[in-house]
Amino acid sequence: MAPIAGRPFLEHLLDYWIMQGIDRFILSVGYRHEIIIEYFGNNYRGAKLDYVIESKPLGTGGGFLLAAEKIGKEESLLLLNGDTYFAVNLKELEEFAMANDADWCFSLFSTKEEGRYMGMGVSAQGQVTSLQAGATFPGRLANGGVYLIQPRALLGLSFIAGDKVSLEDDIFTAFIEKGKRLFGFACLGAFIDIGVPKDYHRAQTVLAL
Repeated sequence: MAPIAGRPFLEHLLDYWIMQGIDRFILSVGYRHEIIIEYFGNNYRGAKLDYVIESKPLGTGGGFLLAAEKIGKEESLLLLNGDTYFAVNLKELEEFAMANDADWCFSLFSTKEEGRYMGMGVSAQGQVTSLQAGATFPGRLANGGVYLIQPRALLGLSFIAGDKVSLEDDIFTAFIEKGKRLFGFACLGAFIDIGVPKDYHRAQTVLAL
């Protein structure tokens, strides 16, 4: 709900993905969730909004597992961070994921900032080879927090809805151990992390366009 160019940041996120054809969202909410639910309700600009409420913090993966319970087992799903904006072309992401038969497809951005983002190792074909490839070398690819997921990616995991789980440390690590098909799609679109003061101020201009 942080204000960006006169509107809550979440509005900007919803607008961007509605523009690309998404018509249903499941929001994982916790602290002061009443404010978000009262503001947005169950419909936003023609898109249906559902909610899952974390009565206690469940981590980045726990909130995702709760939301995934509401999605059909045959449907692919798009997972988004709630505090970052990444201008990813959904059609291109879907085509890349389909061409590579990806279980889980990461959207990646190139960064020169030292120490802020952990890089990801990616082969020439786009397959993820390492989830931690250093945080200092320039031009590295980093996780942008936009994921295209096939339901089969969650099969065989030992975690269930309601568990406190880290997406990065637990679920991704389990994927690597189980040999899931993880691919990374490099994108050129703007990336903004409003948890960082510099990016928060930059968002006021970028998202006002």
